[in-house]
Amino acid sequence: MSVQEWVTGLSRELAPTTVAKCYQLLSVILRTAVQARLIATNPAEGVKLPRDRSRDVRPVTISREDFFGKLLPAVPSRHRAIVSAAAGAGLRWGECAGLTWSSVDLGRALLRVVQVAEETHGGIVLRPYPKSRAGVRTVPLPGFLLSALRQLHAEAGDPDPRTLVFRDRVGRPLRRSNFRRRVWLPSLVRAGLLGQVLNTGPHRYRAVWPDREGVEWSAEFTTEREAVACVATRAVGGMRFHDLRHAYATWLVTDGVPINLVQRVMGHEQASTTLNRYTHTPDDYAARVLAAFDSSAASLLPPAENPPPESGLHGDGDDL
Repeated sequence: MSVQEWVTGLSRELAPTTVAKCYQLLSVILRTAVQARLIATNPAEGVKLPRDRSRDVRPVTISREDFFGKLLPAVPSRHRAIVSAAAGAGLRWGECAGLTWSSVDLGRALLRVVQVAEETHGGIVLRPYPKSRAGVRTVPLPGFLLSALRQLHAEAGDPDPRTLVFRDRVGRPLRRSNFRRRVWLPSLVRAGLLGQVLNTGPHRYRAVWPDREGVEWSAEFTTEREAVACVATRAVGGMRFHDLRHAYATWLVTDGVPINLVQRVMGHEQASTTLNRYTHTPDDYAARVLAAFDSSAASLLPPAENPPPESGLHGDGDDL
């Protein structure tokens, strides 16, 4: 009961995954004590852990048409580079927030992931190693991301190599919660990917958004900015910033990039992680499967033989 009370107390302050790691460490210690015959049983057995609801969230895979045609134009210009880094290089949020100019080679169109930013109760801490050993990697920069980074570099006025690429207006690391509230969610609304904002007349804008039960709500505003802010605050659902990383992997796999190469640029230890977690079935999967067979079969199958004309048959068919 004491262990259960301890776990319950941790869950009020920490994320479910962190609570699970703390519990597992304690359980290992107590199991060792049982093996050493210091205690008779492991009091951590049977303790209920908080549910990790983040695993229940289904990633949203945006198409390249919607990304370039809807989402990216809706993002404020000074933040398009970080959105492009997630979709064009598959970077995690912490890898984006911890990126410095010393890790960006604009001449060779390469980006090196060697540092991450982690948010703690005391602030944002820059750590020299990513999530895993495989996380230290070099990623090629596609044209749209390279262009965005070059523009950002020029606007920064040839910054010091140790300077963060993506930072707030006073030069501090970006905070995920602030970015989500002030930039990400309003951009989804303007792009038509979260709720709706309808112009119903002069100085009249109607905000429409769904709640957790799927019930649709609406409100009227005099400015589009107020309507967008309302939907961004109240709407449930929509893409996460991390979903751009999912989209990046899915785009590569569906374009035929070998899975071992996708694994490398994603920074995964195992190829199974890339396949199971970051690739998703596109809407036109059936057409893609059939096209793959039809294109090869057309060149390999022998030409179809024409059946003999009926006029060439004689008698009642007993000789056939």
